Amino acid sequence: MRIAFLMAPEGVEQIELTDPWHAVIEAGGEPVLLSTEPGQIQAFNHLDKADVFPVQQVVGEASADSFDGLVLPGGVANPDALRTDEQAVAFVRDFFEQGRPVAAICHAPWTLIEADVVRGRTLTSWPSLCTDIRNAGGTWVDEQVSVCDAGPATLVTSRKPDDLKAFCEAFVPEFRKHSGSTKQG
Repeated sequence: MRIAFLMAPEGVEQIELTDPWHAVIEAGGEPVLLSTEPGQIQAFNHLDKADVFPVQQVVGEASADSFDGLVLPGGVANPDALRTDEQAVAFVRDFFEQGRPVAAICHAPWTLIEADVVRGRTLTSWPSLCTDIRNAGGTWVDEQVSVCDAGPATLVTSRKPDDLKAFCEAFVPEFRKHSGSTKQG
């Protein structure tokens, strides 16, 4: 199970990266950190700088078909930066077009909205994204975790760091279903 974790060079909420990352490892999978630039990403604990993490692959050089699933961590600045990067948006869109599962938490659905993949889907997020999701054609629900199969790709979403346990317990089995369907590269 090879899982892409996509984030901007700075602004990701650290626990929304590290908890799902460890869940993938515990499930026997291989998490891969992708970003829009090489080097490292700067994580945050809310508004305070936290740890840095090495970028393993630049999103412009990656292909969705080399991964079994995609995790989009939140943080306010992270998805806001990703949604302005054409290669990041195209990478996200490719997962949906190929029917590969995606998991997004907190503010991460902003990137999904930009990729135009929430229309006709039910999802949750940080509450301030409710109107954005509805305006993009999605149905917003205030639930700890939402699993939507209303398209070729399963979409797992959660609202906030407090939902991480349920988020990880929901996305790992969905990603396992698609394990082994990747082309390495």
